[in-house]
Amino acid sequence: MSKRLPQQMTQQLSLPVIVAPMFLISSPKMVIESCKAGLIGSFPLLNARTAEDLDDWMQQITDALYAAKAKEPGRRIAPWAVNLIVHRTNKRFETDLALIVKHQPPIVITSLGDPQPIVDVVHQYGGLVFADVSTLKHADKAAQRGVDGLVLVCSGAGGHAGAINPLAFIAEVKKTWTGITILAGSISNGQDILAAEVLGADLAYMGTRFIATTESFAHHDYQTMLIESTLDDLIYTDAISGVKGNYLIPSIRNAGLDPAKLLKKDSIDFSQLNATNAKAWKNIWSAGQGLGAIEQVASVAQVAAELKQQYKQALHQLQLTSVPD
Repeated sequence: MSKRLPQQMTQQLSLPVIVAPMFLISSPKMVIESCKAGLIGSFPLLNARTAEDLDDWMQQITDALYAAKAKEPGRRIAPWAVNLIVHRTNKRFETDLALIVKHQPPIVITSLGDPQPIVDVVHQYGGLVFADVSTLKHADKAAQRGVDGLVLVCSGAGGHAGAINPLAFIAEVKKTWTGITILAGSISNGQDILAAEVLGADLAYMGTRFIATTESFAHHDYQTMLIESTLDDLIYTDAISGVKGNYLIPSIRNAGLDPAKLLKKDSIDFSQLNATNAKAWKNIWSAGQGLGAIEQVASVAQVAAELKQQYKQALHQLQLTSVPD
């Protein structure tokens, strides 16, 4: 594990992985089972339909992880995280921030805006703040705001993906950034996790790989489409939400749209991002370029076990590799 991660966190992780927060996909059960498997589980706060639901979800997670630790004190149980949209159109921002203060998730991941107000609040209770960034400009701004970690959302990621190759992005960022670095984009197996570490990442960010899990909120048809799709079934477009992202072409066709005739949305309205008005995501489904690794629906625990085995095999192979003088 990376020395940049807090020692307590490294002792809690079985793999250096964050199960990424996915809009309309991540559930409290997914968070709990991820953490119990030694992976950092997370969810977008707006997945909860109301503030009351969110309060209940956060309490569920806290209670479940406390009980798991009490039952098995020696088990590696990872910390949990939430994702907060800090864009001004998030009408629930103040309410959700108050619940963050109440429940004190160990990690808060910010998206689409200035993380500064979140940093001040979360640091007061000893938590960490990671910021989603997809360009060098955004990475520099977030670093100046005092965040603890940068999530480099690279080309090939699911959802609102960046356009920069991960090798180039992490190399440029680490010229000046010395904090925690999280790499996102097409990371789908144990070998990829190790590769992210070799590149200098402290944690790998994995979303798509966990959509087809039994704890996911994803519809069965979504999971089936994901399993049956290949790279050729993805399109990178800003026509769905106004921000560039990767989407499954079959879902676009099923929504009555022609993938060849999509037009960019005139404006970006992040107020749409709530569980009751998810026009851009409810029927048009996203996926990252690592979707080829998904062959069946499995539990989070089963996926985590497979990743651990692949990681160990990759590490063993790397240790056997010699470099000529």
